[in-house]
Amino acid sequence: MDKILISACLLGQPVRYDGRAKPQHSAILARWRREGRLVAVCPEVQAGLATPRAAAEIQGGGGLAVLDGAARVVTIDGVDVTSAFLHGARLALDLCRAHDVRYALLTEASPSCGSGEIHDGRFAGRRVAGAGVTSALLARHGVRVFPHHQIASLAEVLAAGERARA
Repeated sequence: MDKILISACLLGQPVRYDGRAKPQHSAILARWRREGRLVAVCPEVQAGLATPRAAAEIQGGGGLAVLDGAARVVTIDGVDVTSAFLHGARLALDLCRAHDVRYALLTEASPSCGSGEIHDGRFAGRRVAGAGVTSALLARHGVRVFPHHQIASLAEVLAAGERARA
């Protein structure tokens, strides 16, 4: 049975920058939780950042650019938190390796967890195409990342894989 790395805030844990959660109420998630498939992560908290904390956005590109040293993660106060975001991403990858995780369901638009969209780095509420630091690192290492609003799509991929192995 495939394990799924999931953003802790999606499970109701108040770990987001604003001290809140972003719980997703889904029969699919409830089933996966009962089956013991979910491995919760908040890369930012695991890297030692406080909750609540200043909002952060990627400046100079997306998560891949951060991984390659060409962009940085900065708080709204101008503090460079790139090293914490990189550390959190590595810890998330370590969790995937420890639990043989090949799929992740992460919070869209987050500078860590966004997989299709992130904020544009100007703290103006605008989103652009791109991945967060953790999503980019996981994808670089073969973990397939889904945004939180694609639970059903992930369920279909898992079911197809299970049918193929049966």
